[in-house]
Amino acid sequence: METITSGIAQLWEETFGKQPLSISKLPQSGSDRLYFRVFGEGEKTAIATYNNHLRENATFLSFTRSLLTQDCPVPRILAVNETGDTYLQTDFGDISLLNILEKEGYSDHVFNLFKQSLSRLAQLQIEGDSSIDYSQCLTAFEFGKQAILSDLLYFKYYFLDTLKFPYDKQALLDDFDALSTYLTRTENKYFMFRDFQSRNIMVEQDNVHFIDYQGGMKGALQYDVASLLWQARADLPAEWKDRLLEYYIEEASRFLPNPLDAALFTAQYNGYVLIRLLQVLGAYGFRGFFQRKAQFLTSIPLALRNLQQFTGHSRMGISVPEFDRCLQFCASAEVINRFEPLRAGPDSPLVVSIQSFSYKKGLPGDDSGNGGGFVFDCRGILNPGRIETFKIQTGRDKAVQDYLEQQTSMPDYLNSVFDIVDITVSDYIKRGFSSLQVNFGCTGGQHRSVYAADALARHLRNKFGVKVQVKHREQVFND
Repeated sequence: METITSGIAQLWEETFGKQPLSISKLPQSGSDRLYFRVFGEGEKTAIATYNNHLRENATFLSFTRSLLTQDCPVPRILAVNETGDTYLQTDFGDISLLNILEKEGYSDHVFNLFKQSLSRLAQLQIEGDSSIDYSQCLTAFEFGKQAILSDLLYFKYYFLDTLKFPYDKQALLDDFDALSTYLTRTENKYFMFRDFQSRNIMVEQDNVHFIDYQGGMKGALQYDVASLLWQARADLPAEWKDRLLEYYIEEASRFLPNPLDAALFTAQYNGYVLIRLLQVLGAYGFRGFFQRKAQFLTSIPLALRNLQQFTGHSRMGISVPEFDRCLQFCASAEVINRFEPLRAGPDSPLVVSIQSFSYKKGLPGDDSGNGGGFVFDCRGILNPGRIETFKIQTGRDKAVQDYLEQQTSMPDYLNSVFDIVDITVSDYIKRGFSSLQVNFGCTGGQHRSVYAADALARHLRNKFGVKVQVKHREQVFND
């Protein structure tokens, strides 16, 4: 990490003639890219991106420069280093459209921000298309039949097949082929953002700006609109979706040589909504079932309820009977209930006591009379305490947390811990038990065990709503 920040500081000095005042690492998203906020004199700031996927960087930089020629709301590139793994871009702040939605709810202000986003999207898609060099695309240059089939198969292999639902394989594949052919028969193919969600829309002084479009390619206008309006976490009301779709059709028609056919556009839009919903479920299944990342499993119920709403009210203008049968099963209460975590009600007596400790000082005792509980040994994780700058810090300091999350196997370790503890917590809630103890030990009880104990506490509170008590035996802070 020190090498990366040194490189950022050097790039800043080469660009602005002075060393930055400070560099602060930003929370990491689902990608491997690392983001930093760089502070300079006179309140000057910029976002620094480090990414050793050089082809992805080249794509983002190419798309950005092209879109800026059409006055699209994307960041300016301030500097790129010689190796191409680090660049500086405009800082739009920390507030996304999703943040404002979660804070304000379904207010007029939020609705107008969605309208502004769709208007600027239409401009980016249609006017931006004329300047895009599609040879720079990361994968295929067009979201055509093969790309649609790929998303459908992604859903099939990583989600549908995990449900063990009996279906006619050949009939389903035939339906996939028919749907993908139908959706590619559109005259309106322009630049497709590919991941147009409210978390990728930054809001600064009530103006929207777009980030993270390096996955873009040529494709149907409907896909990006579907991505925004049907984002599971946003959970927009049906009335908003209908009104915003009508607004987008009007706005896109302003940029096109001929107005859109609203009925045809909407029928194909519904098909792209379905593709997007299934692509998300496939991603959740892959990250959750196969990569064992617990946070993705907890997102599945919301995505399924989104699918349930869609299958109950939308029509695509094409008959795909076996596919419809599979979708009805996926959106059924039976399947949704499989993924809904058991929640501890207000009357649940269960209290989970989580403790960090040092093996040098012995195992923790158990005052509940149950004789103890889980004990997890964190000493197999690389020890931040061996690094000079971390010696006086703990697992609650950001620098230590970044090290454990990005340079050790702690994330995989915790996913396995979550799987084991979740079984017992669920069972104890059902049986009305009152006490469970979980302990994390490391050499000094300062870094790894502290981080792991806090992480499990957050996980159990979020997933089960259970009462949690945290004690860091060798430290002075406790919850």
